[in-house]
Order: sequence, then structure tokens, then C-alpha cells
Amino acid sequence: MKKNAFVGAISLFIASSLWFCPNLQAQAEPFYKGKSVRVVVGFSPGGTFDLWARAIAQHMGKYIPGSPAFVVQNMTGGGSMIAANYVYGVAKPDGLTLGTFTPSLYIEQLMGRKEVQYDWAKFAWIGNPERTDRIFYMRADSPYKTLEDIRKAAEPPKCGATGVGTFSDYFPKLLEDAVGLKFNTVIGYQGSADVQLALEKGEVHCWAGTVQAFFGSEPGRTWAKTGFVRVFMQGGKKRHPRLPDVPTIWELMDKHKTPESTRRLVSALLAPDELGRPYAGSPGTPVDRVKILRNAFMKVLSDPELLAEAKKRDWEVNPTSGEQLEAMAKEVVVQPPEVLERMRRLLAK
Repeated sequence: MKKNAFVGAISLFIASSLWFCPNLQAQAEPFYKGKSVRVVVGFSPGGTFDLWARAIAQHMGKYIPGSPAFVVQNMTGGGSMIAANYVYGVAKPDGLTLGTFTPSLYIEQLMGRKEVQYDWAKFAWIGNPERTDRIFYMRADSPYKTLEDIRKAAEPPKCGATGVGTFSDYFPKLLEDAVGLKFNTVIGYQGSADVQLALEKGEVHCWAGTVQAFFGSEPGRTWAKTGFVRVFMQGGKKRHPRLPDVPTIWELMDKHKTPESTRRLVSALLAPDELGRPYAGSPGTPVDRVKILRNAFMKVLSDPELLAEAKKRDWEVNPTSGEQLEAMAKEVVVQPPEVLERMRRLLAK
């Protein structure tokens, strides 16, 4: 009996000690409590990537246990490649740094660019707030009133671009290859806002952007109302409801009897539209934190305050989950040899 009583007392002591132990998971404070999460934006302030990041950062913390603060940091350069390289290889894989950068950066990896310091498939993909639809537009007062004017011009129009390998850089080249148009691409702008300012100043004539940015932010909304620019073409398989009279690149390829090999190239280079405006963390981020961030990201995109802001800005909330982004990222970096060869030839121009 004495032995049993002693064992019982020890068991009670251990149970009591465990009950008050501060290290128990049930009693542990959430990892994110008292911390800040940085959102690194690969473009300058004022563009759609930046505006989306600030809207998400304002609300995402309340959906994470511990309610961390969110801080947006702009890190420009290389068409957002500097930001991608930073998130991939410099930032600690602790779930406290996220990045958002152009989805076409995977093409730079496929091309074997020496500046690439990331493996696109290995980012910790978190989510994307909207899929995009590409458009190509020109100042309405330029000498180029139609696609035929561009085709026949003695001096090609100047198109602004944010960096080698970005959509704004390779879409004009793609139009040259697919439908026989010619452009002079001016590279080096830090973000879409800088290119738009250059358009207003007359430094460049044209820009390859998105329907969502055009109608969802300034100066695009004003330009659409005043007719300052003319949209010549869109990249989606179907015409966007807001641009019912603007042909798609697919329609133009039908008209010009573009060969199938070029169509496959166009399909591969337009794949970034499905990736949208992706958010990712460093490879090696703990799985549980990736899950927390993914869940919070999807919840914030149904937050009433964010949706009200999106409606006010005329944004199209059309999210992609982190799991979907991860699968797509692994898929796009695997391309047939013939498509890769066509890409190299096109982007080397």
C-alpha cells in the first residue's frame, strides 16, 4: 500500500509539473506573436504589384496566430529579379519574408541567364491574388494608328520595358515572331509606374501590360476614359469583356497563318498569366509556417475590407492557392527542347 501511495504521489507531482510547464505546445505562444513579416516587392511604388502588396499586408496579419505586423519593402532592379534572388538565397527561410515578383522570371531560368540565382520550382509558394490578361497598347497620338502602320513603319515604335526577361520585354519580340510586327524596346525602367510616366512624357510609344492593371489603377483608368492610349491587342484565348473590340494574339495568328511551332512558343510565353502576381517565401521555410501563410493568404482575399478596397479600385480578385502555384511552377520549368530553342532564339534578339 505504501508503495502504491508513493507511486501515486509521484504521478500526481509529474502531472502537476506538466500542467504548469510553459514549454508545452498547448501553452506555447504562436511563432508569429510579436514578429514582423516583410513583403518584398520587386517593383517601384505605385504599380499594381506594389498596390496589391500593401492591400494584402494591411489585413493578412489578423488571420495568422499571433497577429504579426506586415511591412512592405520595395526592392527594384532586373525586372524584379533582384527581389527574387534575395528571397530565394539571402532572406532567412523562417517564414518572416515573402516576395512578389513577375511570374515570367522562370523564363530567365530556362534561358540559363547568369543573373538567375533561384530555382523557380523550389520557392515556398504562398498564393496569388489575381490571374492576369495581357494587353498591348500605344499612345493614341502616335503615328501608329493600326497594326499595319507598325508593320510598315520605317522607324519602329519604342516600347518601354522594366527589365530583360520581363513580359514587357519579350512580348514585343513575340509579336515580331508571331505576326510580323517590329518594335524598339527600351529596357531599364524600375516599374510599370515609371514606364507609364515615360509614355506620358513621350519617351516611349507603347507598353505591354495587363487588363487588370489598366482598368484597376491610375493612370490606366483615366487613359481608358480619355482615349490617351489605344489598345491594339490582348493575349488571352478569348477577348476580355472590357475589350470586346480588341483582337487576341490568337486571332491574329489565325489571320496570318502562323505556324504551329510558333503557336507553341506563344503558349509557353503567355503561361505567366496563370501565375498572376505570385507571392513566395524562401525554400526551406518550415512546412507548418508555409501552411499558416497559405491559409492566411486565401482568407485575406475574402476579407470584407480588402474586397471593398478591391471593388473601389476595380481589381479582379481571382486567387490561386499556394498548392496550385507550386504545381504550376514545377510544370512551367519543364519545356520541350524545340520550344526552349525557339525561346533562346527569340529572346536573344
